[in-house]
Amino acid sequence: MTDKLKETFTKCKAEGRNAFVTFVTAGYPKPESTVGIMKGMEAGGVDIIELGLPFTDPIGDGPTIQSSNTIALENGVTTAQTLDLLRVARKAGLRIPVVLMGYYNPILMYGEEKFVKDAKDAGANGFIVVDFPPEEALKFRKFCTSEGMSYIPLVAPSTTESRLKLLASIADSFIYVISRMGTTGALGSLSSDLPALCARVRKYAGETPIAVGFGVSNREHFLSVGEIADGVVIGSKLVTIIGEAKLEDAPEAAKKFCSEICGRTGLESAAREVGINESIAKASATKEATPSEGDSKAELATNFLNGVVVEEEKSRKFPARFGVYGGQYVPESLFDCLVELERGFEEAVNDPTFWEEYRSYYPYMGRPSNLHAAPRLSEYAGGAKIWLKREDLNHTGSHKINNALGQILIARRLGKTEVIAETGAGQHGVATATVAAKFNMKCTIYMGAEDVRRQALNVFRMKLLGAQVVPVEAGTRTLRDAVNESFRAWVTNLSTTHLIIGSAIGPHPYPTIVRTFQSVIGKETKEQFYQINKKLPDAVVACVGGGSNSVGMFYPFAEEKSVKLLGVEAAGEGIDTPRHSATITGGSVGVLHGVKTYVLQNEDGQISDTHSVSAGLDYPGVGPELSMWKDTGRAQFIAATDPQALEGFKLLSQLEGIIPALESSHAVYGAIQLAKTMTPDQDIVICLSGRGDKDVESVAEVLPKLGPQIGWDLRF
Repeated sequence: MTDKLKETFTKCKAEGRNAFVTFVTAGYPKPESTVGIMKGMEAGGVDIIELGLPFTDPIGDGPTIQSSNTIALENGVTTAQTLDLLRVARKAGLRIPVVLMGYYNPILMYGEEKFVKDAKDAGANGFIVVDFPPEEALKFRKFCTSEGMSYIPLVAPSTTESRLKLLASIADSFIYVISRMGTTGALGSLSSDLPALCARVRKYAGETPIAVGFGVSNREHFLSVGEIADGVVIGSKLVTIIGEAKLEDAPEAAKKFCSEICGRTGLESAAREVGINESIAKASATKEATPSEGDSKAELATNFLNGVVVEEEKSRKFPARFGVYGGQYVPESLFDCLVELERGFEEAVNDPTFWEEYRSYYPYMGRPSNLHAAPRLSEYAGGAKIWLKREDLNHTGSHKINNALGQILIARRLGKTEVIAETGAGQHGVATATVAAKFNMKCTIYMGAEDVRRQALNVFRMKLLGAQVVPVEAGTRTLRDAVNESFRAWVTNLSTTHLIIGSAIGPHPYPTIVRTFQSVIGKETKEQFYQINKKLPDAVVACVGGGSNSVGMFYPFAEEKSVKLLGVEAAGEGIDTPRHSATITGGSVGVLHGVKTYVLQNEDGQISDTHSVSAGLDYPGVGPELSMWKDTGRAQFIAATDPQALEGFKLLSQLEGIIPALESSHAVYGAIQLAKTMTPDQDIVICLSGRGDKDVESVAEVLPKLGPQIGWDLRF
């Protein structure tokens, strides 16, 4: 199957032309149209087809291909069905090579080795996996090699020399070169740096062909790129052409467009193929390795890749993984920037002057935050004494300022001039907008359109602070979609921009960065509680969405085995329903937004929609360190429903005169239930992560429905 791809490039070279590679998402615009579209591409002169595996959260793709993914999934297309469509196409006479292209999570859920074998049986020739880190690429490539399938690496303008050497070493048919930074999408012009990029790739690629894509959309582009590459890839423009055609006309539209681009047809190619068989055979004979030589090359590549991975881990101050969780599952264009961020972070935290500067802003942030007892809440619970760590009293009203300040200081050290951020409840957005205003940096906040509606007050606060707020209309229009969009925006402007992720999610080093700056919560709690009580608390409790406040509270107590760590997730309408956000309680291991962790997903690896009365917990993933603690038993996790969270909101408001955020209300409810199982000489500390003025309108909105379930009626 790898040989078929090699032969295609050899044939094209013998004909004095470039290989034409096109992309279409399986099941778009309808499953029944896919086979006809693939046949139409072949008839239009296409040499290789990239068949996209639909995925809910394609962070490396622009709006055109993202939309085609969404439509395919709405059509019910699964990974297994994608293979079936390819199988049908082969039976219908499709001859040209097909490369399956997609993201790791659906493949992980299918089973990697099984996926490779089934794909071969269906008629695939190779694979492009957009978000593979080196260690996963090595494992997957072994499965491919054993089945005679090709693994095609991606190279970006930001790919370093060492990484380029690595990727070239594992290429066995061709290398896909991303022509520009950013996401997929048709553009009016090509990057002027493309010739230099291709020359850099060829330095390590040797005789391995290179195919260039991203931004190629017309015949002029095709001819220009063809002067410096062996193959030319067109995706978004073709997807647009297909989408604009009537369903029954889509195959013919694909054929016509492809033929216009390459100036030939598949029938012409078939007629000429007989005449060049001899030259192909001759070229293949000079290049084709014997089995022992092929095995030797694979072994050398494996050893080289292993060495790179080992050396990278040795050079790290902070490990990229927490047990099996963590990692860097991102598009190739982000790797170099993550390396830059990791080095900048490590240098900062090892520099005493950095921490002096960070702590100099404690008065501005409102640190240290207060720790005090909650006597009436304790009396209500009737068990352990409950204490409150008052992160709600921080500047901007939550714990988010701890991390936002730390990250913007690092961004300044790295020479960035603007920041972007994702936000759900809006507290991280407000904190980011606040520090951006203080340090005179341009700020853009991505927020799901539904969260914009739910958190109108925080949206206005961000705008008051000078930030641009971008409502994200895609998907569920909540935090998950805001994260997707922030990654896409970041990859387009890496040289000037830093992405301030607000939760303990995302690729390494983000979970460690967020934990480092949020650990001030647990450190202060430890010191303050001991100063008052001459002992440690018996338990600490925090709400869990992505995990920033919980990992910040838990980490300083991780080695204190006498202290119970309890995380409270959002059960929404119940974890036995689809409408919840209890990732650890109800999720499974997967890959989302660059990190392997627990996620909410279906059996096909598509990320599930979530629900919570609290916008800040409405996320289908969780920090990898929390996932590790769950598996080891170091932390326990429960889930509180919307009515139970509302009960926590009511009780703290009416018993202690403190209106908590709906996120924190989950922790309040969980702490009350825990306190009931403990004795009066024991102590619990709740991380009160945020204040609730942002949620008053949301509570008023849901109270008519949820209030009767907890006996709460505020009607006049």
